[in-house]
Amino acid sequence: TRFRPLSFEVPKPLFPVAGVPMIQHHIEACAQVPGMQEILLIGFYQPDEPLTRFLEAAQQEFNLPVRYLQEFAPLGTGGGLYHFRDQILAGSPEAFFVLNADVCSDFPLNAMLDAHRRQPRPFLLLGTTANRTQSLNYGCIVENPQTHEVLHYVEKPSTFVSDIINCGIYLFSPDALKPLRDVFQRNQQDGQLEDSSGLWPGAGTIRLEQDVFSALAGQGQIYVHLTDGIWSQIKSAGSALYASRLYLSQYQLTHPERLARHSPGGPRIRGNVYIHPTAKVAPSAVLGPNVSIGEGVTVGEGVRLRETIVLHGAALQEHTCVLHSIVGWGSTVGRWARVEGTPNDPNPNDPHAHMDSESLFKDGKLLPAITILGCRVRIPAEVLILNAIVLPHKELSRSFTNQIIL
Repeated sequence: TRFRPLSFEVPKPLFPVAGVPMIQHHIEACAQVPGMQEILLIGFYQPDEPLTRFLEAAQQEFNLPVRYLQEFAPLGTGGGLYHFRDQILAGSPEAFFVLNADVCSDFPLNAMLDAHRRQPRPFLLLGTTANRTQSLNYGCIVENPQTHEVLHYVEKPSTFVSDIINCGIYLFSPDALKPLRDVFQRNQQDGQLEDSSGLWPGAGTIRLEQDVFSALAGQGQIYVHLTDGIWSQIKSAGSALYASRLYLSQYQLTHPERLARHSPGGPRIRGNVYIHPTAKVAPSAVLGPNVSIGEGVTVGEGVRLRETIVLHGAALQEHTCVLHSIVGWGSTVGRWARVEGTPNDPNPNDPHAHMDSESLFKDGKLLPAITILGCRVRIPAEVLILNAIVLPHKELSRSFTNQIIL
């Protein structure tokens, strides 16, 4: 819900971040691990044409089987793993990675695999450091600094526990499914006490963090691998922009071919910018830093873009200025219009600060934040929009500040 209205049009994992679907960054990282056999996507989304097209394209690009396994109900962060345990264990894997879809990272999977091979354990968690205040928003890990065993784990504690937080990126051995089985059987027993029919629907719901990590911490089964690489959650629209910035910076090392370069007769490029090959960008446009332009986008003369994601089919007419915003699918921004959101970045003076993924609303009011233009919105010329959310199929004719237009 925090990702709305962007998730109205597309499943969140398929939302484009730095030019490719959010989950493609995960698949690219997995495909680079030697010996990777298969990639399974587990979720409650109803399969549709965009998901099917994405799976087919991913299989061809990475030459790996990529399958989607749909849960019969939302089963929590661990229920799907236990429900599809036979598919996961097919082929007798040495170990398997488990990645939350809504995280941005450089995914140090090979380093995690090396650590697992040196010291095999059922559970290996990727951890990073947060400041004392922000750590309360994450799963907190207390480790043995010599052995890196997880001695204590608390999900979103009410008081400070540790500055090491859970990144939502794991490496499990096949033995990790046994504790999940124990939780499932305990849930069944608890449900039968309440429901004599034995059909209690919550039996398959397993929360990795509370039901497994907290229960097993200190028993020699869970270890943490610390990273100082990039990491952020993608919970809200603002955090999607920040994740896009992080991935664009990573492209310097991982995918330099995806970054636009300034060339004679082309638009002026400042910093890291992604432009889809089908986009049409006027030579006098100024783009960057941290701009991602999607498929079939039209950028007119004199347009200025900064810290912005422009989704496919949008049209930015002459001399438009768009800052700290996400322009939705098929939207039109008229001549001389200005669309500006409020930056919501981590504190640059705090090396352990992370993105605050707050809700768009508080006490019934829209918070000053990212500007989001929903799909097929038309903004006429000379309109000013600041910190507003414009939902689909709307045409605007005046200025809006800190509002939601339904």
